[in-house]
Amino acid sequence: MWKIAFSAFVLVFLAELGDKTQLAALALSADSNRPWAVFLGASVALILSSGIAVILGTVLHRVMPEGMTKIIQYAAGALFLVAGVVTILKA
Repeated sequence: MWKIAFSAFVLVFLAELGDKTQLAALALSADSNRPWAVFLGASVALILSSGIAVILGTVLHRVMPEGMTKIIQYAAGALFLVAGVVTILKA
C-alpha cells in the first residue's frame, strides 16, 4: 500500500510542478494577501479532482477487459510525450 501511495505522490507532485494551476494559485496568493485561504482552496480542489480520477479509474478497471489497462497507460504516456514535444517546439 505505501509503495502505491508513494508512487502516486511522486507522479502527481511532479506532474503538478509548474503547471497552470500552480501558477494560478501563485497569482491568487500574490493578489489576495490571504495565502492560507488560497492554499486551502487549491488543496481542496486538487483533492476533489484526484478523488474523481480515482473513482473513474476504479470504475474503468471493473468494466474494462484485462489488457486494456496497459493500453491506456501507454496511450497516456504517449500523450504526455507529445504534449512535452509540442511545448518544447513552441518555446
